[in-house]
Amino acid sequence: MPQPPNHAKTNPKGHVAIGTNVAIRGATLSGTLAKALRALDSASLRVGRISRFYRTPCMPAGAGPDFVNAVAEIETALPPDEVLARLHAVEASFGRVRSERWGPRCLDMDLLALGDVVLPDVESQTAWRTLPPGAQQRAAPDRLILPHPRLQERGFVLVPLAEIAPDWRHPILRRTARELRDALPAGEKAEIVPISGPWGEVSALVKDFQTQ
Repeated sequence: MPQPPNHAKTNPKGHVAIGTNVAIRGATLSGTLAKALRALDSASLRVGRISRFYRTPCMPAGAGPDFVNAVAEIETALPPDEVLARLHAVEASFGRVRSERWGPRCLDMDLLALGDVVLPDVESQTAWRTLPPGAQQRAAPDRLILPHPRLQERGFVLVPLAEIAPDWRHPILRRTARELRDALPAGEKAEIVPISGPWGEVSALVKDFQTQ
């Protein structure tokens, strides 16, 4: 007998980059990321797959100690601006003050992409994505740009993103996360090192999310 069509709505999936290079509240850097991901997960914004945690150099070079970075998959019906507000609220709860663009920070959360959404439009996203390096240090957008305009050039984003979503495709560049990662210089990828050894609460966090 034919089955009725399934009209259940599936929320779009997105990806969030998360990093820290300043330990807080007596936690390790990895522990800070674990606690932040727990704080982000809620009924309206579910955290899904989480990459391994990676030790990466601070950007720009010499601006501070090494970071621990990861990428997490999210699933939500919230509009992009509300997702960004949620990320900023979690940052603030961990003591993040958005006064210094680069350098040490206790928690940094960036919305990389949400489904195939392009914001505010293809022309504006392309303009920010192709901004010359010198201009990138002076200019910052006053609204959300999706996909993140620096996503395709940052190894500390692409390596963990390609780990959990290798087939995610940039809606404008039409290249997958795996292809973008593989195009990075070998030396840059070599500096992005998975954290080994006992993970403690990190392992528990990943296990919890994978069994939900």
